[in-house]
Amino acid sequence: MTVSRRFFGTDGIRGRVGQSPITPEFCLRLGWAVGRVFARQGRSHVLIGKDTRISGYMLESVLESGLVSAGANVSLLGPMPTPAVAYLTRTLRADAGIVISASHNPYYDNGIKFFDHQGNKLPDDVELEIEAQLESGMACVDSDELGKAARIEDAAGRYIEFCKATVNRGFRLRGLKVVLDCANGATYHVAPGVFEELGADIHVIGGTPNGRNINEACGSTAPQALAAEVRARGADVGIAFDGDGDRVVMVDHLGEVVDGDELLLVIAEHRARQGLLAGGVVGTVMSNLGLEQAFARLGIPFCRAKVGDRYVLEQMKAQGWELGGETSGHVLCLDLTTTGDAIVAALQAMVPMVEQQRSLHDLKGGMVKLPQTMINVEAPEPRRQAASATVTDAVAAVDRRLAGRGRVLIRPSGTEPVVRVMVEGEDADEVGCIAAELAEVVRGAAPA
Repeated sequence: MTVSRRFFGTDGIRGRVGQSPITPEFCLRLGWAVGRVFARQGRSHVLIGKDTRISGYMLESVLESGLVSAGANVSLLGPMPTPAVAYLTRTLRADAGIVISASHNPYYDNGIKFFDHQGNKLPDDVELEIEAQLESGMACVDSDELGKAARIEDAAGRYIEFCKATVNRGFRLRGLKVVLDCANGATYHVAPGVFEELGADIHVIGGTPNGRNINEACGSTAPQALAAEVRARGADVGIAFDGDGDRVVMVDHLGEVVDGDELLLVIAEHRARQGLLAGGVVGTVMSNLGLEQAFARLGIPFCRAKVGDRYVLEQMKAQGWELGGETSGHVLCLDLTTTGDAIVAALQAMVPMVEQQRSLHDLKGGMVKLPQTMINVEAPEPRRQAASATVTDAVAAVDRRLAGRGRVLIRPSGTEPVVRVMVEGEDADEVGCIAAELAEVVRGAAPA
């Protein structure tokens, strides 16, 4: 019998704090359910990391209580990037890792993400098993079976050393001026250490979290402040992370934003030059057509997955490839780590800068972006509105109008109550007009 999902989305469980399911009561039961599922082979060991949201204190406490009541031992990492939790779960031989974060969302949202013992996102069957366990009555184990909790004090140092080890031992950033935007998030205390220890002259913005300013006019979703700082300081490059450190966008010395598509090109082209590119590259349906065209010119295979790093990862594993990512800045290097890692990806993009002695602006020049407009339309029922007959008919009409000169993508967000309307084509004005027209159709669409 197929069990339908009630809580898990494409990236764990996410929502507004204080509203179901991101409540203390639910997260207590969730911790207990996770503890019971991972206790199948005896007492389990679970790591908990979080970003800098003020609600993280509350959710960390209740998850810890739930896990301990189920007999699990807990190691607390404190504020730590999502990919750091994946790495530490693997290297500390834990049974599972938990990240308390809503990634790029505002501070009043939060979420719970999970990794298995190998640092991979949980497979569907385990998520469904956790959901099934949530339906059971919560019961505390006997006192002699209760778990314990302890804090890992050297977690940040371990992760900094890991990031540095993903580049050659002789790799140095000496002479490079680098501006880091840590989004007032989970990278604020580790990213500066990585780049400074590699020899860069760094300046940090978005590095003073207060629990409420995560992603606020900063980070990878708002790189304008970083671009201005790079120009003002005459820096060689700027690097913007998102709130939990799994997304990155960069800024070249001219202040131009370099997105995930362009970073994939920079990394892939250099690896291909060195004979180190295993197969091809996986993008998504949102990847700019210019990226596909650039890879075709270079003779690098390329394919598209659904939006979401878990789908990119699935396609990479199916193809046997090691490099993939999203326009938003999720970049996965499976030869180096198991999940999207913003710091690792940034370093990989800087390798050709150092080894070829070329600017990021020059390196990204092999891709000519087609004009692309995306509008996020607030929708109470994103999936149903995106699939309504009114919307599908409008998309079909636009496809006929573009006649192969562009493409349209309408999709519900997996993390927010919005429908994303994307139009891409040769003429920027036409693309913008069509996107605005389709956005109005989505707003007025009755759910199917």
